[in-house]
Amino acid sequence: MAIDTVELVAEIAVGCELGEGVLWDDIEQRLWWTDILDQCLYSAAIDGGELKRWPAPEAITAFGFTSELGQLICSFASGIGYFWPATGQRQWLARPALQGAARFNDGRVDPWGNFWAGTLSPGAQKAKLYRYDGRLSEERVGLEIANGLCWSPDGKRAYHADSPRREIHEFTLCGGHLGRGRLFARTPEGVFPDGACTDAAGNLWSAQWGGAQVVCYSNTGAVIATLELPVSQPSCVAFGGPQLHHLVVTSAWENMTQTERKREPRAGNVFVYRTPFQGRLCDRGQIK
Repeated sequence: MAIDTVELVAEIAVGCELGEGVLWDDIEQRLWWTDILDQCLYSAAIDGGELKRWPAPEAITAFGFTSELGQLICSFASGIGYFWPATGQRQWLARPALQGAARFNDGRVDPWGNFWAGTLSPGAQKAKLYRYDGRLSEERVGLEIANGLCWSPDGKRAYHADSPRREIHEFTLCGGHLGRGRLFARTPEGVFPDGACTDAAGNLWSAQWGGAQVVCYSNTGAVIATLELPVSQPSCVAFGGPQLHHLVVTSAWENMTQTERKREPRAGNVFVYRTPFQGRLCDRGQIK
């Protein structure tokens, strides 16, 4: 891949403590992302203009669009529910006992309109990955930080990471649930796989926390390209823009010292790159 043709075309200077969950809304032609620790949602045009911010009743760790405009399905810190940013209204759908996990973390709508979300329990291996289709089911257990959930374009495979273990796994899908899995990729020491997405060609793009990079893997797990970033803690990626040629990367300054923040004044911003690659539309949740 000609990664040298990728160009930074916009930088949204929001300074999120923990920017995450970025998605492109193709209907309204806007980017959306969350700042988990500041407990708010953001939205902007692809060039960073028309920036909006909405407070949330609880930290939103991940979200997806639904078939109803203005309504999101979200993993809040303590459960899964619908949320209407314009009014602040929330409707709970599932609130499982977290049983040693600190909170929910990464999540995404699948190709069938169901919402998946995982929890985190650093060092405890008590985190889980859940699937909500009107009922809540456990899809993976024994995790530390559930992350990087996405699907192949044909909907036959799912990808999921356990960040502290530095592992991305690939799973076959059986009736929409996780089937057999295999190790897809492992990141270097001190570099942790975070949010991810797939493009139209089936490549996986992984934001790599601590590595100041986004890595593109082929569908066999081979590294195709590495995009170096001006921040050390990229957190999530998505393709957006009218033709889905823009790669959008969120970042964070969580746990940085004052010295580190002075060294990385752009940490927490959102970066928009024009690329020769084409993404794919995110899936939308179906009202249950």
